[in-house]
Amino acid sequence: MLSNKTAVITGSTSGIGLAYARAMAEQGANIMINGFGNADAIENERASIEKDFSVKCVYSSADMTKPDEIHAMIHEAEKMLGSVDILVNNAGIQHVEAIEHFPVEKWDAIIAINLSSAFHTIRTAVPYMRQAGWGRIINTASAHALVASPFKSAYVSAKHGIAGLTKTVALEVAEDNITANAICPGYVWTPLVEKQIPDTMKARDMTEEQVKKEVLLAAQPTKEFVTVEQVAGLAVFLCSDAAASITGTLLPMDGGWTAQ
Repeated sequence: MLSNKTAVITGSTSGIGLAYARAMAEQGANIMINGFGNADAIENERASIEKDFSVKCVYSSADMTKPDEIHAMIHEAEKMLGSVDILVNNAGIQHVEAIEHFPVEKWDAIIAINLSSAFHTIRTAVPYMRQAGWGRIINTASAHALVASPFKSAYVSAKHGIAGLTKTVALEVAEDNITANAICPGYVWTPLVEKQIPDTMKARDMTEEQVKKEVLLAAQPTKEFVTVEQVAGLAVFLCSDAAASITGTLLPMDGGWTAQ
């Protein structure tokens, strides 16, 4: 379905981002992955994508807090892979703390990585998509783009910002055969979610099991974590011809959380 297309996916060395990369490669897309982590592990994932799906896969170490590196990453993808057809903004970090104690540097980093990086990638990629007459922009938002939770001021603010950015971009590119949508997962079991458990335990004075049941899954009527494969499957659908009229939308995948 995606043969001769190129997908650039930020934050894709693990978790949801890596699932996006593998799902799109399975459909024939060439891939640029991006993110931090162990160099050997990243190279193993990159090589595995090429081997498993017979596509090209390259890696960019661009820092999502640095606009110049983001700009260069998009141009590098076009140069190395021939186009920038699909852009998935997935890079994200989290910090959980009461507002009066929330570190300023954590606020700045979360806004930069979770929100501003998407502005910089979209701004650079859209001209390539317009030139090609086709494009798909997919932003990983969150149920927190639609509702709030305590102790997550920066994350919730960034995800609400992603919602507004998605809608605005969709209107601007609507006549260019480019769509822009945001996937809004509930709690997905990823390294990002796992890492926030200790902070939540501290902030709420709870055990790990209590955090999982009474905080993370309390709002999801299914009482199940969303899987990375489910999120990636929705992203692949948004790249299909069947989804050509879906644009400017925030698509919850949250086990019924935002239905309440």
